Amino acid sequence: MSDPELSRRWRLALGRYAERSLPNGGLSREDLRADRALDYLYAREMEKRGLRRDKRKSSGAGSLDPSQLTPLGWLGELRELFPQSVYETVQAHAIDNLGMADLLSDPGVLEAMEPSKDLLKALIAFKGKADPAMREKIREVTRKVVEDILRRLRPRIEAALAGKPNRFRRSQIKSMQNFDWRATIRDNLKNWDAERGVIVADRLRFYGRSRRRLPWTVILCVDQSGSMLSSTIYAAVMASILSSLPAVDVKLVVFDTSVVDLSSEAHDAVEVLMSVQLGGGTNIGAAVEYCETLISQPTRSIFVLISDFEEGAPVGRMLAGVRRMASARVTMLGLGALSDDAAPVYDRRMAERLAGCGMQIAALTPDHFAEWIGEKIA
Repeated sequence: MSDPELSRRWRLALGRYAERSLPNGGLSREDLRADRALDYLYAREMEKRGLRRDKRKSSGAGSLDPSQLTPLGWLGELRELFPQSVYETVQAHAIDNLGMADLLSDPGVLEAMEPSKDLLKALIAFKGKADPAMREKIREVTRKVVEDILRRLRPRIEAALAGKPNRFRRSQIKSMQNFDWRATIRDNLKNWDAERGVIVADRLRFYGRSRRRLPWTVILCVDQSGSMLSSTIYAAVMASILSSLPAVDVKLVVFDTSVVDLSSEAHDAVEVLMSVQLGGGTNIGAAVEYCETLISQPTRSIFVLISDFEEGAPVGRMLAGVRRMASARVTMLGLGALSDDAAPVYDRRMAERLAGCGMQIAALTPDHFAEWIGEKIA
């Protein structure tokens, strides 16, 4: 390859397995550090594909054997060598795609890692095997990630759930969300400035907002299967936000082949996530039947099934339960995904059958889910 810079970039992208075709003589000392740090992770993936690590020394460069690095040292190298966005991406590959469990077995390593949703997903899957010291570190990371999600989502979700604008009541709360531009223009027409062609508004008008008095029951029924882990995290966060509303009684149920009622913990997303147990089969029908027992006022109840709809038991029990709730006029929503990207992977045929029984089917981001809830309980 005649272009040295192009050769360098390809060599860094392809790693040590390209040494024979692209010698690393053109790599700087920093390049060699980056090459070693990336090789520590990605050579594991190449080994899974049947390629052995070449432990011969490269001319003048010394060995790049990944065993020279420890997980903690590797994380330190990543922080020094790469921008934050690259660091988080490589860390996510390590804990999610490439299964580096050794990153999660040392409290010191865990403390050095950047809290993120990808890390949280890995920790939730790992926590059942963790010793008490590790579980405390996992709880700390869980709290940091949950607090970050709440900080981003709470204002939008609370605004969506605050109530519909009441166009017949004026508010003393000066918020642009409540700004009544029609009434403002009408009240300030007398201040028309013909020379400038503008209305000078000396009085702004704002809508009041309707208050909800009668209680609603919102039942979140969450599939614990591994494919629904991102949705489980957001379901726990949504349950904690909904629990803070005075007119909403939140029930939180998680299931695999067993059904666990976490309603008493619904206000605490961290406690919910520390209680989630991944794995096992899926019995949606049993979860639906249990949730039916939580309904006392069907017309003021919302049942939300968060699942990939991959039923492991005979489907008749699930469909019959959904039909009964539909007949009782329970509002029902099936979510194939509740996440930032709202990208579901689910059994479409089963979703269609549930829709035929009276359940709405969707994939929503948390703020759109809050808007949907807000519309139903308005």
